[in-house]
Amino acid sequence: MTSNNEFIELAKQVIAIEQEAVANLDQYIDERFANACQLIFKTRGRVIVIGMGKSGHIGGKIAATLASTGTPAFFVHPGEASHGDLGMITSDDVVLAISNSGRTNEVLAIMPVLKRIGCNIIAMTSNPSSTLATLADEHICISVPKEACPLGLAPTSSTTATLVMGDAIAVALLNAKGFSADDFALSHPGGSLGKRLLLRLIDIMHTKERLPVVREQASIKEALLEMSEKGLGMTAIINSEGVLVGLFTDGDLRRILETDVNIHSDTIVEVMTKNPIVAKQDMLAAQALKMMEDKRINGLIIVDEQQRPTGAMNMHDILKAGVL
Repeated sequence: MTSNNEFIELAKQVIAIEQEAVANLDQYIDERFANACQLIFKTRGRVIVIGMGKSGHIGGKIAATLASTGTPAFFVHPGEASHGDLGMITSDDVVLAISNSGRTNEVLAIMPVLKRIGCNIIAMTSNPSSTLATLADEHICISVPKEACPLGLAPTSSTTATLVMGDAIAVALLNAKGFSADDFALSHPGGSLGKRLLLRLIDIMHTKERLPVVREQASIKEALLEMSEKGLGMTAIINSEGVLVGLFTDGDLRRILETDVNIHSDTIVEVMTKNPIVAKQDMLAAQALKMMEDKRINGLIIVDEQQRPTGAMNMHDILKAGVL
């Protein structure tokens, strides 16, 4: 029976071997790598990634990474390509053909057709002298010292190296294209990532009758009633022209309870916080969250160009929107 220590030791060996494999890739980031990136950067079409078996699985991830970082790409299975899917490929495209050995039959079988189509071909193999490498316009080497598999058979280090090289291509192209966070957001609208990148205060703020606001002549009691009704733990205070002059929060309430103010007769302007921190409605919710954390506040009043309140939101709204 295998002991826990043996499991741990073997796992550490695998990680060490794969770390070595990744470190070994540095020597292959050379002129040929740069030329391959130039082919993709200059193409008017897309990147079609092709690979068989484990290389195919890695190829699918590389295609997805390219597509999500500004380089249109998709994966085509070489077996399906021979039965009609080659029709997806045009002369404007670049094919990234992955094969560790460079001798994968299913990949080599479609090379003559790809050559006839006239698309550029980049081979990613561990052997620069392999058939696939010599047929390609450019070759990127992904050779590793050894597989992490004790038998030296299961693709382990080699697939990790291929994946890392694919990331290197994608990020190099991302930078060259000037791909921005806004561009990234457009292809990732779902989930918390999309919300962090796309959601703005105008999308989550409380407005109109849900906006807590009182005039500066209002009593403290009236302000408290407004806070209680709107449920945001604060209220904006405005002057006769509708301009924000202050803010009153739950924290302010706790502080005045220790004084001799009269909530029935004293006006809110006497105890409000002047010059409160505000935001504009086009601010990203993620930016507002950081500002609130930095300033240690739980809510924000959103104002227009004339400093008139147009909305309000608190930390609960951020959490509810799934921005964290």
